[in-house]
This record gives sequence, structure tokens and C-alpha cells, in this order.
Amino acid sequence: MADEEPADDVELEARLAEQEVFEPPESFVEQANVTDEGIYEEFEGNWPECWESAADLLSWYEDYDQVLDDSNPPFYEWFTDGKLNASYNCVDRHLDERADEVALEWIGEPVDEANRSITYEELHREVNEAAAALRDLGVGEDDVVTMYMPMIPQLPIAMLACARIGAPHSVVFAGFSAEALATRMNAADSEYLLTCDGYYRRGDPLDHLDKTNEGLADVEHDVETVVVDRLGSDGFGHELTDDQHDYDDLLAAHEGATVEPVERDAEDMLFLMYTSGTTGEPKGVKHTTAGYLGWTAWTTKYALDVKPDDTYFCSADIGWITGHSYIVYGPLALGTTSMMYEGTPDYPTRERLWQIIEEYEATQLYTAPTAIRSFMKWGAEYPANHDLSSLRLLATVGEPINPRAWKWYYKHIGGEECPVVDTWWQTETGGHMVTTLPGINDMKPGSAGPPLPGLDVQIVDTHGEEVEAGRAGYLTVQKPWPGMLRTLYNNDQRFIDEYWAEYSETDSDDSDDWVYFPEDGAKIDDDGYITVLGRVDDVINVSGHRLGTMEIESAIVGVEGVAEAAVVGGEHDLKGEAVYAYVILEEGHEGSDEMRARIVEGVEDAIGPIARPEEVVFTPELPKTRSGKIMRRLLEGIANEEELGDTSTLQNPDVVEDIRGKTGDD
Repeated sequence: MADEEPADDVELEARLAEQEVFEPPESFVEQANVTDEGIYEEFEGNWPECWESAADLLSWYEDYDQVLDDSNPPFYEWFTDGKLNASYNCVDRHLDERADEVALEWIGEPVDEANRSITYEELHREVNEAAAALRDLGVGEDDVVTMYMPMIPQLPIAMLACARIGAPHSVVFAGFSAEALATRMNAADSEYLLTCDGYYRRGDPLDHLDKTNEGLADVEHDVETVVVDRLGSDGFGHELTDDQHDYDDLLAAHEGATVEPVERDAEDMLFLMYTSGTTGEPKGVKHTTAGYLGWTAWTTKYALDVKPDDTYFCSADIGWITGHSYIVYGPLALGTTSMMYEGTPDYPTRERLWQIIEEYEATQLYTAPTAIRSFMKWGAEYPANHDLSSLRLLATVGEPINPRAWKWYYKHIGGEECPVVDTWWQTETGGHMVTTLPGINDMKPGSAGPPLPGLDVQIVDTHGEEVEAGRAGYLTVQKPWPGMLRTLYNNDQRFIDEYWAEYSETDSDDSDDWVYFPEDGAKIDDDGYITVLGRVDDVINVSGHRLGTMEIESAIVGVEGVAEAAVVGGEHDLKGEAVYAYVILEEGHEGSDEMRARIVEGVEDAIGPIARPEEVVFTPELPKTRSGKIMRRLLEGIANEEELGDTSTLQNPDVVEDIRGKTGDD
């Protein structure tokens, strides 16, 4: 990175730093899927019938009788008695017009060797063959099929094959442990598993079947397993057992087969997704066919501005809800080209992501603030080396994005020509909830935006009363929405206790008395824009003051030269807890006493002296899971000089001891 920036870049940076509101570019608005700001008033005045607009994006075998049945809250039902099939909606119905167009653009490893473009016609053929193979193995309607696969094409193909025959799928992130696989299969009573022999990570083959077999040993019932040969000659020489079947052999045995899509009720389960279970037993979030599919299609079209002729790039993993909603179901329901990338953004070089966008002429980029902070740290010269002019829209997902990272993304990736759509939502919500509509709303860096049309999202205090603008409170959703989870699998009471009991009248039959509480803190401004502050349990109690870790982290990242930060609480004799900050700096900046002082000053200016970090530890990396989540539990253990336990699930386990050695050295 150059020591000095050109004068015009310095002037631009200064202007961006001062600007707090950004209008969507006129060129974008002219072509946007929705541009009429009257949609908010229209949806509010016509609720819940307004969500017919989501149902209208789908093809139905039988029309629904009622948009919303709210007679048994919180067990709401949407588009009751309608019949449809998700696989048909994502594949078959596009064949007349888009058979030869690419449905899935897969970029794999080894680099430039494993790429594959799958047209809608090819996707239709392989989904049918996979559906026929699964059915012959004994998979029937409502049987839960577990999938333990990385980002390879067979994963979305298998998901759509299951949907075709009415079998809910349960995808387990490939980076999860053998124990996590067994726990989820036991909880779902799943007797079928699709997995692979291995996959590549940063050029190296990893043995996945060995981990799979370890997990299967702890499953409490018999399992039929299908294994994809991903590695070929790079494989580990596994011999399949009697109850394990080769994926390619099964498809070859059903070559050319067609399977009529099963008519599913609107409320039939489409899939289970188990949360990570960091605070207890994993929760099996149940999503149903019509409400979920309509919600993801609607939000993909209007929040991400996706059109059928786009080449849309979401960098998430399908093992997470973002990949389900915004790589598979939402984009394919709209008949667009959806990209899926197996690798990491910095392998074999830090040019990789920008090479992909340039080569495939991607029109949208949907990625996480964690990734954006890494891009900032590496330097703007990498995207600057590539033509990113095909991009029309940028979006973020996974956590709140701080204003500085937002502006960097806007400038260096979007060239100040792309709206940045900052989305707040959860596994449980199925899709976007709070975000700008890019053809309508101004953008405020750091603020997700207003609730989507038709949603009643309020920020309330501990008594359930709305807070004043500028004050922090608890984010709540006051009305149901089509994409919502229906329950937790086989555990209706936990569903009520965890999501509805905090502010609801739980003995009431009136839908208005039930409030969804996602356990996030937030604040709202005079324009109705919501800034999400993070989980309400992610707090540090300093001398009786509860401080949100997200707010402190945002203040630290707002300091020039800081790329990323993680804040945890450490035990303190006088304060109870003290703030420990672990900080990654951008290239060209050093972890000096001067930088440490600037960080402390930045926190005090933004929040107050009460939030002053006890320690600021500079580190080149933070301990993260393979999905990119920071393991704050380990940082807390380091701060409190505790035993850390197993760190093998980390993508970078060696960093833990490095951080431990630096903590306490101030």
C-alpha cells in the first residue's frame, strides 16, 4: 500500500467521511424493480393481503384460500390450503424461456479447473435423476434428509431433489464437527445422509468422509448414506460400506428419469435448519414451503433488485440460511443466474474475488462485513486492478456494518455508483426484515434502514413501550410475516419460550398480543431508520453499566487504521468486568502506543470513559470459526486466564496462543 494517497483521493475520503446520507444513483433508480415510495403506505393499509404480492411470484397447483390464518398465535399459517412445489418453482417453470440460460455458475477448486456452468435444462435433468435415486433408496414424503456437504453443485441439486419429492432437507455446514452432525441427525430422526469424500480448502484436499463416518458412529439409528466423489484422484482411498452409495453411480442408474413434483401444502415443511447451539442444544428451525419461498423471492427481487438476466453473486455458504435463501431458493425462484463459490476470497491471491466478479460480470455482490473489513485491511489496490463496472448493487449480511467499512465498500467496490443494501434478518425470519429498498430509500451508513413494507418493527424498552428516537432498546416484530419460522422441530414450547414470551400475552388468543423478540438491541432515528446494536446478551457489565460489545467495536473500527475489532469482558476486582479489545490493523499501520491511545480516545469520545478498554491487544488475526464468526468465548477465556478447551473447530487455531502471549503485556 502506498504511503501517500493522491490529492483527489484524500479529498474524496474527506467528503465521504463527512457525508451521512447517500441517495441511490439515478441510473439505478431508473431500472429498479420497485421505485414507488407509496409501497409503504399501500402495504400498511392493505395488510395482510399486501403479501399476495409474494404469492404472485410463485406458481401454484391450487390457489390458497386465505393469505393469513392468525387464529392460533404464535402458530401462524400463510396462504392456507394452497398447493405448490418448491422444486417446480425453482426449475421447471423456467424451462420454456430460460432452458439454455445458466442457473448455477459454480466456481470451484483447483482454480480454473473445476468451474461449471449449469443451465436450467441441465439442472432440471440432474434434479430429476437425484430425486429418482433418493426415492429408490426409500426416501418418501416428510422424511428428513440430512446433507453434510461443502459448496459443490450437488448440494443445491440435492436440496431441490428433496423438495421435488416432498422430503424436507436439513443441511449441516461442512465445517461443523462430527459431533454436530450426529446431534442434528438424532434430533431430526434423519435416516438419510448425503455427503462427500472430501473437498478443497485453499488448494489442499480435506478428508470429509472420515469426519462423516465419525459422526455416523454416534447416530442412534440406521442411516443410508450417499457419497459424492468430489476429490477424484486427490481422494483418500475410502472404501464405501454396505449402507453407503456412490452418488454418480446412483444418478447413472437413473439417467434420463423424470419425477413428477409432489404437490405440497403451503404449510408443509420445506426444510429444517439447526442453529449452531452455542448456548445449548441446537434448535431445529422449521420453514415451510409457500411462505418461505414467496418471502425469499420477494426480498430477492425488491431488496436485492435481482432480475432474470442478472449474474448474481452471494459469497455465503449454503450451509447457512443466507445460502439457502439467497443462493438457492430466492434467485432460482426468479429464474436468474446464481453464482456459488467454493473457495476463499484470498486464495490463491487477494485478487481472487475481484477476478471472479470481472470474469463473470457479476451484477450484485452480497457479502459480510467481516469480509469487507478484510478487504479494507488488504488494501484498495486489489479491487482497483479489476473492472468491477458490471456491479449494479452491493449488499451486506450477517452483522451490522460500521460506517467506515460501509463507505469503503461504497467507494472502492461500487465506485459510488451502486446502492449498498445493509440487511438485518435471522435464520428464524427466513429472509430480509430491516433494510432499504434500493430504488426508493436513501442510505445511512451504519443503519440497516427502515423495516420492509408490510412489517411492524418497533424498538421498545423493558416494559414493551416504544423508545424515543436516538435511545437504545429492544428490537421487536409486532406482526407475523410470510417467511417466519413456524416452530422449533418437535418443540413447540421452546419456540414460544425463546421467541415470544418476553413481550407477549402468552395466554391470549388475540394475534395482536403476540410479539416476536429476536434478542437484538437497536435504536431508531427520526426518519424511522433502525441501527442494530447486536445481541442483547452480548454485553459487558462495567461497574454496573451494561455496555454493548457491538457499540464498543464500532467505535474502535471507526478509528483510522483499524480494520477489525472484537471486544469481550474480563474479570476486574473493582469494576466487576473490564473491557478487553482485540484489534486488527490495516496494512501500513503499526500497533504502537500512539495507536493504542487513539483507540482508547475513540471509545471514550463515542461512548464515554466508562467504556475505556482495560487492554488493547493488537493481533494479525482473530480466532474465527470456518464460517467466519469470531469466537469471543476464547477471547474471554484468554482475558480471564482460563483453560480454553478444544480449539480444533477454528479456521486459525494457532492464533489463540499468539493472542494469549500478547494479552497482559500492555
